[in-house]
Amino acid sequence: MLMEVAAQTDVGRLRSANEDAYNLCAEAGFFVVCDGMGGAAAGEIASQTAVTAMIEGLCKTVDDPRQALEQGIAEANQRVYSRSEQEASFQGMGTTLVSLLVREGRVWIAHVGDSRCYRFRAGALERMTQDHSLVDEQVRLGQMTPAEAEVSPLRNVITRAIGTRDTVQPDIEEAPTEQGDLFLLCSDGLTKEVSESRLAEILGADASDLQTLCRHLIADANDSGGSDNITAILVRIS
Repeated sequence: MLMEVAAQTDVGRLRSANEDAYNLCAEAGFFVVCDGMGGAAAGEIASQTAVTAMIEGLCKTVDDPRQALEQGIAEANQRVYSRSEQEASFQGMGTTLVSLLVREGRVWIAHVGDSRCYRFRAGALERMTQDHSLVDEQVRLGQMTPAEAEVSPLRNVITRAIGTRDTVQPDIEEAPTEQGDLFLLCSDGLTKEVSESRLAEILGADASDLQTLCRHLIADANDSGGSDNITAILVRIS
């Protein structure tokens, strides 16, 4: 399957360090974004550790995509958790994770936390993941409206993360692809600053150059405040 890919990360306007991490293995159709959390340099360590584990596990031919993603996430979780247990300065560190695996006309999307995957198809943007966050769960239960969630002081409280416990349960979704599908993987530094309607506007304006689109997404997030690190990967099925 032919794909076009672009990726970019940015520290944002208010942070002094970038705790996001990403990597890709285009030849294997695998892409991953992590957003670390923890004091000192712990967030950076957590996100880089998880990304490395995922690339090692998925940057190869796999017979069972779902099983490979489950095993990769279990390994990433164990590495981050073990390191936090061994070093006092890293205690409590963790990271979100969102990944995309493209195989023969289908995709598998795996995530933990509030980093997201979107699909832009035929001019319409669809969120392919549901945040593991307190406010998102309250929205799904009808206890909060989406508008209230956007401004809630609890919007950054996540309910699931890589490495904060000895085990973690990812959500894994499988979907067919169509020619022209454009997938966006991103950290919440993008989605906190740029609305979904604005994301759709940017992605639909001119998708001929994915690297330019990545820069546009990052710039829009920074122009809206840049309160967090910002990472985006774009994958187009061609």
